[in-house]
Amino acid sequence: MRALKIAATGMTAQQMRVETISNNLANMNTTGYNARRAEFADLHYQQMARAGTVNANDGTVLPTGVQLGLGVRPAAVTVQLAQGALSATGSDLDVAIEGRGYLEVTLTNGQSGFTRDGSLKRSAEGLIVTSDGYPVAPEITIPDDARSISINGSGEIYAYFDDAPEGQLLGELTLASFSNAKGLEAIGSNLFKETEASGAPVVGNPGEDGLGTLRQGYLEDSSVDAVREVTELIEAQRGYEMNAKVISAVDQMMGATTQVR
Repeated sequence: MRALKIAATGMTAQQMRVETISNNLANMNTTGYNARRAEFADLHYQQMARAGTVNANDGTVLPTGVQLGLGVRPAAVTVQLAQGALSATGSDLDVAIEGRGYLEVTLTNGQSGFTRDGSLKRSAEGLIVTSDGYPVAPEITIPDDARSISINGSGEIYAYFDDAPEGQLLGELTLASFSNAKGLEAIGSNLFKETEASGAPVVGNPGEDGLGTLRQGYLEDSSVDAVREVTELIEAQRGYEMNAKVISAVDQMMGATTQVR
């Protein structure tokens, strides 16, 4: 009775789909979060009678044969790259990315991380860092006596002082892009790491070479569509129930077989 194992793989697949949906719903308010989608593929087939073989009785060729599927397996959980809506915050160090690109940060182990979360902060030393304290690359320090700062669309950061009417250029934020952004490895805290699948980062100035621009005083909302997620949750629940009914039906068939006298 292969149906028991086949239905079990179906239940496992729907469970993984529900877990992916629940993670999306949990991150409805996460800055710069993109929804994930679980993808599946059918397992290999058992060839009871291969198509194209010769029928021994009359010599005719079987047009289709008999192929029995053995279930389903997880193929991937992919990121659905989409621009989230921009919400005004009014904070000088909040920047939203309009278009392609990631901010580059330096992790504690010295490696580079990448994020679309532009809720930046100022450390005790005046360094521009993320909410978790990772410095943004290239490192930019804000002087203690700066009255305010301004960040334009191309990433240039200007500081304004009480004794000077014009702003002082402190540095410029850059953006990194990837040939396959879906291949980045999520490591939590809105951060990603480069992988062989993503390719090496290409760093450039905002607004150039297809990169997005920056908008000061805004943050990018999550791109999760709650209505779509709830709809898919219902579909996954029904799929799980139907596979469970298959197991129940097979159990009754096996029970009927054992009761034959």
